[in-house]
Amino acid sequence: MERYSGSIISTGTNLYQKPVVPYHEYTTAKASLIGFTGNLTAELGHYSINVNVVSGGRLLKVTDASAVTTAEVCDFIAQSVPLKKMTNPEEVAELVAFLASEAAFGITGQNVTVDGGLTMN
Repeated sequence: MERYSGSIISTGTNLYQKPVVPYHEYTTAKASLIGFTGNLTAELGHYSINVNVVSGGRLLKVTDASAVTTAEVCDFIAQSVPLKKMTNPEEVAELVAFLASEAAFGITGQNVTVDGGLTMN
C-alpha cells in the first residue's frame, strides 16, 4: 500500500458548547464538522493523515468581527474565562501550526479549543 502523510485542520467554534446568541445555522454546521472530522480520521488514518478541528473562543481579539466590540464587552468576555483574557488570533494560529507539525503526529480526531478555559473539554 502506498503511504501518504499530512494534516487536515478545520476551523470550529466553542459556541456549539456554550451558545451566547442563537446562531442556529452556524453552531449546527460547526458541530457537524466535528462529526465529519471523526469520520475522516477513521477513513484517512491508515494513510498517516491527521484530521483535527481547532475551535476559537467566543470572540477573538482583535479581528474584523470584534473590531466594533466595546472595551466593556471585551472586559466582560475576558472576566468570564479562567485565564481572564480574550483569545487572540495568534494563539489559534500557533495551535494550527503545531497540529500541522510532525510533533503532533499522534493527535488526530480531536476538537482542540483555544478559549482560555471557558469550555474545559
